[in-house]
Amino acid sequence: MSAPDYQRLAGLFPTEVVTHSYVSDIALPGNAGTFALITLDNDVDHSRPTTLGPNTLLELGEKLDELKVRADAGEIVGVGVTGKPFYLVAGADLSAVKSISDIEAGYAMARLGHDVYGKLGTLGVPSFAFINGVALGGGLEIALQSDYRTVSTGAGALALPEAFIGLVPGWGGVYLLPRLIGPENAVKVMIENPLSNNRTLAGPAAYKLGIADALFEPADFLEQSLAWASRVISGEEKVERPNAVEPADAAEAWDAAVAKGRAFVEAKTSNAAPAPAKVLDLLEKGKTWTREESREAECDALAELMQSPQFSSTVYAFLDLVQKRGKRPAGAPDKKLARPVTKVGVVGAGLMASQLALLFARQLKVPVVMTDIDQARVDKGVGYVHAEVDKLLAKKRISPDAANRTKALVTGSVSKEAFSDADFVIEAVFEELSVKKQVFAEVEAVVSPECILATNTSSLSVTEMAADLKHPERVVGFHFFNPVAVMPLLEIVRAPKTDDAVLATAFVLAKQLKKTAVLVKDAAAFVVNRILGRMFGEITKVYDEGTDAATADNALRSMGLPMSPFTLLALVGLPVGQHVQESLHAAFGERFWVSKNQQKIIDAGIKSIWQKDENGNQYIPEETLAMLDFGNTPSTSEEVLRRTQDALAEEIGLMLEDGVVAGPEDIDLCVILGAGWPMHLGGITPYLDRVGASERVNGKKFHETAVAA
Repeated sequence: MSAPDYQRLAGLFPTEVVTHSYVSDIALPGNAGTFALITLDNDVDHSRPTTLGPNTLLELGEKLDELKVRADAGEIVGVGVTGKPFYLVAGADLSAVKSISDIEAGYAMARLGHDVYGKLGTLGVPSFAFINGVALGGGLEIALQSDYRTVSTGAGALALPEAFIGLVPGWGGVYLLPRLIGPENAVKVMIENPLSNNRTLAGPAAYKLGIADALFEPADFLEQSLAWASRVISGEEKVERPNAVEPADAAEAWDAAVAKGRAFVEAKTSNAAPAPAKVLDLLEKGKTWTREESREAECDALAELMQSPQFSSTVYAFLDLVQKRGKRPAGAPDKKLARPVTKVGVVGAGLMASQLALLFARQLKVPVVMTDIDQARVDKGVGYVHAEVDKLLAKKRISPDAANRTKALVTGSVSKEAFSDADFVIEAVFEELSVKKQVFAEVEAVVSPECILATNTSSLSVTEMAADLKHPERVVGFHFFNPVAVMPLLEIVRAPKTDDAVLATAFVLAKQLKKTAVLVKDAAAFVVNRILGRMFGEITKVYDEGTDAATADNALRSMGLPMSPFTLLALVGLPVGQHVQESLHAAFGERFWVSKNQQKIIDAGIKSIWQKDENGNQYIPEETLAMLDFGNTPSTSEEVLRRTQDALAEEIGLMLEDGVVAGPEDIDLCVILGAGWPMHLGGITPYLDRVGASERVNGKKFHETAVAA
């Protein structure tokens, strides 16, 4: 491409919140000389992370040019970069980057980062990065481009998350990181972590991998980092990097890491998203590239991916949904109405109930009491919680004091009288309406009039559950997803009589539990399970009609879903899936197919349609096939995909028409956080708009303005 016009690029970002580069001179300990420290700060408090845009990068480049002149004159012996409290830099400003509308501007943005960061290695004096807090994407790449790095034990969220957001680590990360920490570790950071719910590293983990050369406590992090830099500059401190490799010395490990990464991407996305594959392409070819060759390829890849629909969809999903709408739920009442919760009751002591008890105890730090029908069940539930706490302690994710406190908070009883002073009681018993109604009647008899009653039902009517209570206004749906500790979504269900104070308390609790809450109307299966039920119904129906299992199960691969329908059904449990499907069929009729073949498999005690042979290949045993009845109207893979797209578009259209949620954005947020649907689709509604299903079925798109072209 032609030489980038950086001033034109900067002009495209008139509203950029500039992260300034403030330079201060520091006299190093031991008369080691003057050290120039750059502090990156956007002059806003911690509520606004520092980010990188073209104006920010140009200012940083100017400061580095000035420092090179001073270094050449012998005025300074080193240069360091650090950030305002809690942040080094949180990466590129995605809300600005998404506005780049042509490939030339995208290339200029990519090249500008390289040109500025490259100055850190040509100052004539050593460069240091002091990672005091969040360092994401381009923020971490500032550190990687420096000669030396320290990190705080209190620093959280260090990552190269670009594969997650539809880009590549395009400012040197994909070239530098594998050479610094080894190719296998680099694949973990650039591929496995981003595609595992955007996992990040804390400071100690980053140090252990070799991303940083030294680790210091937060209280005196900067002072210790400067003292360490002084020793490095004087030669007193020798830096060892045991994980660092040169590609020529690790050719087999390099190839193995790339192959492992490709297998991981295939399993996670079915190769439906371009960015992870592009990261691995750059890593693979970078084994023999020079730094300049890699730089050009990274710039080309970034420019190309910035214009992709997958990137636009990911930005919509991540920024507009998870970061914005998820933090300001549509329809949530004023939080000032919320009541304090000082004790929680959990009805049930099975796996789900035990997971809930652990979550409430860890996050709310209030007493939690579990009940069940006999002491053995109660003891098992409390024992589960204690065992999980012990696992967290063994992994050093909590301190011994925190472990002891958490265990002490969780107790059990065979009597619901234990709930007499509870402010919030949640049931997690068998998914049968009569059972849940009885439980609520028993609980209401012993709790205070202000105590909130919550149900973790996945498909039953909250309204019916509360119908016979003296205070139905106290009942709210509080639907978690399994596993509770991992899945971030919480569907908060408002029944017609649920009052605002109860609802407000539910939303405040959700935030305290670190869950993303979405308000949903009391309609069968709410959002996630209704959408999954429609999808399962279509796939099992085409299978019953005579479509072979491989075609039926793999037809949705181009959507990049986390697992195929039959695999997900086996994970959920065929009986559970069938029960939900029957509930949906009872509520909505023939749109939700209930498979007789699936019931036959359940009755035979078979756990999954698929079995695996000794080589790990999937197959259906002959004895299973012999018990099933099939039609003679098979469909092709393309027909199954289109049919499922249309079914989902129809169901979502009906849900929005009925006011199940406030808008299509809530549907997308739910499937992303509750079902793990990929960010690069933008959820589900932008995808259905792009493939034409919305207009085919409903006569209009879900979004007036395209989320992604």
